[in-house]
Amino acid sequence: MLEEIRIRGLGVISEAVLEFGAGLTVVTGETGAGKTMVLSGLSLLFGGRADFSRLRPGVESASVDGRLLIGSTSPQAELVTDAGGDVDADGTLVLRRVISSNGRSRAAAGGASVPASILLRLSEGLLAVHGQSDQQRLTQPAEQRVTLDRYAGIDVIPCRDSFETWRRAEAALDRRLHDSRELEREADLLRHGIAEIEAVGPQPGEDSELAVLAARLEHADALRIAARTAHDLLLGDPDDPGTDAADVQSLIGAARRALQQVAGTDTELDVLSERLTDLLSDTNDVGAELAGYEMQLEADPARLAAAHDRRAALNTLIRKYGPDLDGVLAWSATARQKLADSDTSEQAIERLRQVRDQARSDYIRLAGQISEERHKAAADLSVKITTELAGLAMTGSAVTVQVGPRSATESAPSVTVGTKLVGAGPDGVDEVEILLRAHPEAPTLPVQRGASGGELSRVMLAIEVVLAGTDPVPTMVFDEVDAGVGGRAAVEVGRRLALLAGQHQVIVVTHLAQVAAFADHHLVVDKTSATEAGVTRSDIRTVTGDDRLAELARMLAGDDTPVAREHAAELLAAATVERPRQGGRPSKSGAKSRSKR
Repeated sequence: MLEEIRIRGLGVISEAVLEFGAGLTVVTGETGAGKTMVLSGLSLLFGGRADFSRLRPGVESASVDGRLLIGSTSPQAELVTDAGGDVDADGTLVLRRVISSNGRSRAAAGGASVPASILLRLSEGLLAVHGQSDQQRLTQPAEQRVTLDRYAGIDVIPCRDSFETWRRAEAALDRRLHDSRELEREADLLRHGIAEIEAVGPQPGEDSELAVLAARLEHADALRIAARTAHDLLLGDPDDPGTDAADVQSLIGAARRALQQVAGTDTELDVLSERLTDLLSDTNDVGAELAGYEMQLEADPARLAAAHDRRAALNTLIRKYGPDLDGVLAWSATARQKLADSDTSEQAIERLRQVRDQARSDYIRLAGQISEERHKAAADLSVKITTELAGLAMTGSAVTVQVGPRSATESAPSVTVGTKLVGAGPDGVDEVEILLRAHPEAPTLPVQRGASGGELSRVMLAIEVVLAGTDPVPTMVFDEVDAGVGGRAAVEVGRRLALLAGQHQVIVVTHLAQVAAFADHHLVVDKTSATEAGVTRSDIRTVTGDDRLAELARMLAGDDTPVAREHAAELLAAATVERPRQGGRPSKSGAKSRSKR
């Protein structure tokens, strides 16, 4: 739930704090007062496009801060945590967005700087904004299909994945059939490269091992002398035991014997004596290893020549097939897969046909299941929307959600379902269309042709009320969803929004007093007479009691007059009586879960 946002330097708003609560919140104000800046602020806060023209004149930057209450173990909390932010133990999350006049934009979630895309991903599970553009989107066939799928709880992702698998298999078969000559030429080159690599038989890491071996063989004499010298300095010369030259072993032994003469007198000195004992042991070990190294190190011209030849063979492969030996081996593995994919034999073609046919069969099965679910849900959804429209002062109107087969075209994939050839797509084989009969004597037409602006607003609101139980988004924002509506219909729009607020936090920007009267919280955007350097400023305040009556009176009559106040009081009293009780919720019948798009 959205608890608060603070807007600074955005449009006509110098600085304002908006506090939201559960239920229905309305935002009202005169035209031009800055109501749209509230929506602009919400859009920015949740990752919307940074429109720098919205900056308040004369300021270097604008910012929007928001405080939300989310589940501390919710997917949104996990997203913030993964991005480096923190969510309070009580589920409080703070978001921030800043845009600057120099064209830069910054975002933060839970105190951590994040890309704006993180805020946008958060909004998908927290906020749904419905405006007049959404009404136009409702006229698009794809959106109408999504609406039905949301109601029916249809998940189209398995169908979409199956469609992609089928199309990839189809493309692989077509390429194998139509590009056989080119594939055969490619196969010849691949076979040649694989054979050349197999003839050499490189092993992982072999080039590094050969480099070490070659260096050792080339400098065998110098390495042997160095090892012998180091051995003699540590342990003495075994070929001349009578020499007077001091070695490390003898010196450490003498030092240890000196300390052992006073052993037990001082614990600190005893500890040092033990360390000398360890040092003497390490000296013997290193000396023995040096002796072993010297014995196994011999100059071997034949072995050195073989190492050089092997390195030359590996370098030849590296020049042809990769930046290093690992690259050569990777090329060989990829070439083998490409060779398998280039097989144009009858057996290979038949295998591809079988894969293609199985993938297409799987797609038809899934698309058929989705069609059945859509047909079952369409009739139920039609009845529920029609019922809601009657409550929105559109008695006699009827909505029909129509599901039919998608037309097959030459330019798009198609499948045969039963005996009928139909068009196929990632979302199935159906066309979904919402039809409206505006009144009993009117023809039934697609909603984009049969609905006026006000009717389209009410159709969209009716759909949202019906789908309320299927939408997990906790906060819904409506931007003048009541456009083109008045009279009793406006009252019903307010009542339906209050009904939605029984399941969601609902925020509405409205110009109708009939809608505002149903609010649990009422915010007013005022254009003040004071200006800053000639720039108009607006403030936002919460109104209750007499202040709220005054605002409703202004919305009804344009001025706060006694008659307007009396009318506002009647409207408020009626809304209080008609407001749906908290338990009055839209039916969830037929709803399973929100569909994935």
